[in-house]
Amino acid sequence: MASEQNNIPAKMTAIAISEPGGPRVLKPETRDVPVPGPGEILIRVRAAGINRPDVQQRKGAYPPPPGASDLPGLEVSGEVAALGDEISRWRVGDRICALTPGGGYAEYVKVHAGSVLPLPAGFTHTEAAAVPENYFTVWHNVFERGALKRGETLLVHGGSSGIGTTAIQLASAFGAYVITTAGSQEKCDACLKLGADRAINYREEDFVAAVKDATGGKGANVILDMVGGDYVARNYQAAAVEGRIVQIATQSGAVASADFSKIMVKRLTHTGSTLRPRTVEFKAAIAAALEAQVWPLLATRKVAPVMDMIFPLKEAWRAHERMEDGDHIGKIVLDVG
Repeated sequence: MASEQNNIPAKMTAIAISEPGGPRVLKPETRDVPVPGPGEILIRVRAAGINRPDVQQRKGAYPPPPGASDLPGLEVSGEVAALGDEISRWRVGDRICALTPGGGYAEYVKVHAGSVLPLPAGFTHTEAAAVPENYFTVWHNVFERGALKRGETLLVHGGSSGIGTTAIQLASAFGAYVITTAGSQEKCDACLKLGADRAINYREEDFVAAVKDATGGKGANVILDMVGGDYVARNYQAAAVEGRIVQIATQSGAVASADFSKIMVKRLTHTGSTLRPRTVEFKAAIAAALEAQVWPLLATRKVAPVMDMIFPLKEAWRAHERMEDGDHIGKIVLDVG
């Protein structure tokens, strides 16, 4: 593999957003292969994960941060193809996965070395590509920002999504009681198989009442919410005293009306974050925590990404259709080859 550094092509196939719009605006293009700068790694991409922010970017609602590629794709797996200066850990040919600020829907992508992790032991590239975005997001928001502790209760909205299936498994592995919401009995059953203690079909049950019932009236200590909208006020009702609500998306709306006296009476914390625009140092700290705390769990399959469907790179539009139809359980991935 060492010779690959001298045999990198000048051009590559990438999936670009031809104009803001529906899935069909994702079209193959020929692009220059990126050149890694100091502290950067060029990855020969073998697989790329599909994430909700990719869909938002495609629609024109989530522009890449300054300096990032205009191509979609926030996570990849593959091999080290070339190294910029100031890289000591990695070698050409190493099998890796990585969080990217963009550019993952392509045959090559450059990333900062701090966002790179070794391929989990025994994982295929398509499995490994389903790890970085969800695991970085869940680790920071549930365990760092939300400070979930053993014996506490976590409520996860959207339990059958990539984020949800990750949060269920990690929280369960670290000794939390896990409640989740999902939109069908099939999805609820999938969540229970992953380790959720209670799965609530939000189309048939009021999740506030169900959470109170499951916790003996105490409520959830940590709530991971990607819904927003009217869930904000309901989360305040479902939260325990000293509860922490962590907002990572607002799929049902970013503006909400809520009774803020609940924050005072229950001493609640409502926080949130986005990952993509954070510094390389911040992401490197999460990567180090994941390698120490979570990679051993991946190696033994105590936790693992739930795989939904795999599509060829040039059919990225089909992957976006799959995500938007809402029937998927777990991760959708592109096979780059």
